[in-house]
Amino acid sequence: MPKMKTNSAAKKRFDFTGTGKIKRKHAYHSHILTKKTTKQKRNLDYSAIVSDADAAKIRLLLVK
Repeated sequence: MPKMKTNSAAKKRFDFTGTGKIKRKHAYHSHILTKKTTKQKRNLDYSAIVSDADAAKIRLLLVK
């Protein structure tokens, strides 16, 4: 039986923490930044943890 392939789009967008949780980036931080406040842009910089509801689906895409 062949090995499962990792989804290329998912491997570019998600990363694992040391404890096995999945990290993601925030949306709305790529363009049209002039109308956003400094505080909003700063908070979008930090990574977030994927919710439990979505984590199982992403784990399948990442074959982990």
